[in-house]
Amino acid sequence: MLGPVLLLLLALTKPVSLSPAGVTTQRAEALKRLLEVFGMEDPPPPPAHFKKPPQYMVDLFNTVANADGVTKNPDILEGNTVRSFLDKTHSEKMQFLFILSSVAKNEKILTAELHLFRLWPRATNGPKRHHFCQVSVYQVLERREPDAPGGKKLLAARLVSLQDSGWEVFAITQAVRDWMEDESSNQGLLVAVQDLGGSPLDPPPLQFASGRDHHESKKPMLVLFTDDGRRGASLPVAGFPGGSCPQTPILPPKLPGLRSTRSLDRLQPCQRHPLSVDFEEIGWSGWIISPRGYNAYHCKGSCPFPLGENMRPTNHATVQSIINALKLSEGVSSPCCVPDKLYSINLLYFDDDENVVLKQYDDMVAGSCGCH
Repeated sequence: MLGPVLLLLLALTKPVSLSPAGVTTQRAEALKRLLEVFGMEDPPPPPAHFKKPPQYMVDLFNTVANADGVTKNPDILEGNTVRSFLDKTHSEKMQFLFILSSVAKNEKILTAELHLFRLWPRATNGPKRHHFCQVSVYQVLERREPDAPGGKKLLAARLVSLQDSGWEVFAITQAVRDWMEDESSNQGLLVAVQDLGGSPLDPPPLQFASGRDHHESKKPMLVLFTDDGRRGASLPVAGFPGGSCPQTPILPPKLPGLRSTRSLDRLQPCQRHPLSVDFEEIGWSGWIISPRGYNAYHCKGSCPFPLGENMRPTNHATVQSIINALKLSEGVSSPCCVPDKLYSINLLYFDDDENVVLKQYDDMVAGSCGCH
C-alpha cells in the first residue's frame, strides 16, 4: 500500500482525464489534504514585504537537513518544531515582548531561549574598572508576589565579558510555560546589567542590540523548541487511487510483436522512481523559505515469484507470493511494491504572523522499496 503522502503527491502530479472543472476540484482537494499532512488548515500568506529569515534559523535548517530538506541529523532537534519570534517592543530599554499566539495549545513546550546580540562595549574615558558584569533576565509579572519583589522574577543570570561582542543565549523556559497557561500573564522580559555583587550599573557598560536601532540580523529573538505530538503519516489512504496495491492489467498489444507501455511497466521489477515536489508549482513558494522542493520518490513495479533478496521481501510477502503462484487460495494477489524505509523532511517557513518556523515531518520520502 502506498503511503498517504505519496498518494497525495501523485494526485497532484499525475495527469488525469477529467473535465477542466473536475481537474480544478481534484487539485483543490489534493492541496487541502496535503496541507493537513503539514498540520495546517490554510496556507500562510506570504510576508507583505521582503523579509530575511533569522540567520540562526537558516543555520539550524542547514545543520538538520540537506538542500532538499531531507533530515540528515535526526538527533539534533529537541521535538519536531522550532519557532522564532522577534521582539515587539522595539524599545531602547532592555525590555522585550514576544507574542506567542501562533503556538498551538497542544504543543509541548520543551525549551525556550532568549537570544540577545551583545554589542561592542562603548569607549570610555579613563581606566576600565570592569572586565565582567552580571546580566540578569527577569520575567515581568502581572502582579507583585511575595517571592518576587518589584514585580519581576529572576529567570537566568550569568557573568558576561566586556571585551568582545556576539550572541548571548538565556534559558527562559518556565516563563514561556507560564505564558502558555495564561496568555494575559505575558508582560514580557526585563534584562538588567549589574556589577558582580548584583547592583545596577548606571550607565551600563554593556548593551544589547535592540529591535529598533540595529540591523535585522541582530534583533532580539525568542527561540522556542516544541513538539506537537504528530508522528508519521496522518491521513487515511481511502479515496486515492492505488490505496490497495493496484495491479496494472496487461493490455493486448496494438501491433503484433509489440507490448503495450503498461504491459512493459508491469514486467519491471519493484524499484524506486523519482517523484518531484515543486513548491513553486504547487503555489507555496511565497511562504516556504527552504527547500524550494524535494524528491519524495515512489515505488512501482512487480513482485514476481520467486521473490529474490533484491526485492527486500518480508517473510509474509514470501509466503503470500508462494500461495499466489501455486493458486492455493482464491483471491490472494501477489505482494505489493511499497516503501520499506521512509525519511523525514524539514520545512523552514513563515507562519501566519510572519514568524519563521522550522518543522520536521516524518515519513515524507521513500528511502527504498520492497515487496510486502
